[in-house]
Amino acid sequence: MSAIDPTKKRLTRITTSPLMTAQLRGELEALGHEIQDEDHVAVHIGATLPDCLRLCLQLRTALHVLWLIKRFRCPSPEALYTHTASFPWEEIIPNDSYISITTNVDNPKITNTMYPNLVVKDAIVDRLTKRTGSRPDSGPDRSRIVINLFWKADRAWLYLNINGRRLSDRGYRRMPHKAPMQETLAAAVLLAAGYDGTAPLVNPMCGAGTLAIEAALIATGRAPGLLRDNFSVMHTLLHDDETWKRMRHDIRKSTSSTPSKAIIASDNDDRAIAAARQNAQTAGVEQLIDFHRCDFADTPLPEEPGLIIMNPEYGERLGDEEDLRPTYERIGDFFKQRCPGWTGCVFTGNRALSKRIGLQTKRKIPFMNAQIECRLLQYEMYAGSRAENI
Repeated sequence: MSAIDPTKKRLTRITTSPLMTAQLRGELEALGHEIQDEDHVAVHIGATLPDCLRLCLQLRTALHVLWLIKRFRCPSPEALYTHTASFPWEEIIPNDSYISITTNVDNPKITNTMYPNLVVKDAIVDRLTKRTGSRPDSGPDRSRIVINLFWKADRAWLYLNINGRRLSDRGYRRMPHKAPMQETLAAAVLLAAGYDGTAPLVNPMCGAGTLAIEAALIATGRAPGLLRDNFSVMHTLLHDDETWKRMRHDIRKSTSSTPSKAIIASDNDDRAIAAARQNAQTAGVEQLIDFHRCDFADTPLPEEPGLIIMNPEYGERLGDEEDLRPTYERIGDFFKQRCPGWTGCVFTGNRALSKRIGLQTKRKIPFMNAQIECRLLQYEMYAGSRAENI
């Protein structure tokens, strides 16, 4: 009898970036999953292996889908080796495969964090060599089989990483332009702003187009994972190719061909517009986005109000803070003068500059962009006086 039944629900850890678990939890609940637990970078559910693969296709804000294969008490590296080597890896890993081990260790006895990685790799390879007579290759490449170890105090968890490369690597951003926003962050920002495709979306200062592209995927219900054809689990003995093909076919059928409302992206840089167009074409949504080369304040707006979302430079990696002050002041003027009835959003990592917008925020939602603490600032631009709209 096999030690792993792909159709049986097992604890599944789905990771995301810091401060994005709310959006990830919302996605999982919308897909019908019951949340068992969560921490600052992950949400836990019970899922079968096909469930996990479907999540790799559907989730917009997740980084990794990790399926638990073993947990145990682990007071020492010797215990880590023994427990890892006792698992029947020959039922998961082919003889001629390639494995990569990633570790997250919080144990005061471990001073070299790479050592547990080596212990797990040796235990797996030794087991396979003993049972099959051959051994897989190993290294840092995460395009094949990936095993994740979490070791905290005297407890350890071994997970099969279902996706391998991060789910944020959609595969469409071939032309990144300057300081592009990560795809999963862009999706989380849109979801936090309330975007669901039922109202127009305008994205001035679009840069490489990530926000507009993710908006097009959301508006048409397109699963972002359909843009990829390689996931880690596909290289294991657990993978069922027929189930995979049916799953992709069913998910693809559920998408719409065009968004019901306009998506407009603009930038004053020809290179940015060229990059955004190319990325949108690679993602298969170029025809769904209306691109304009213009100053952000001249971006055409549909008659029906919707959501305007901007990601200006922060004065951190790009531009100088003093030079950017007039830009933030002009954003406030743009919202006041041209956007009555719209919801305006500014994603920024510079609080001092955000005050230059000069408008009262309705909401401030925290995010992390790499190592930069950011805020999604939301403004309601009332038509007429605010009192008339209360």
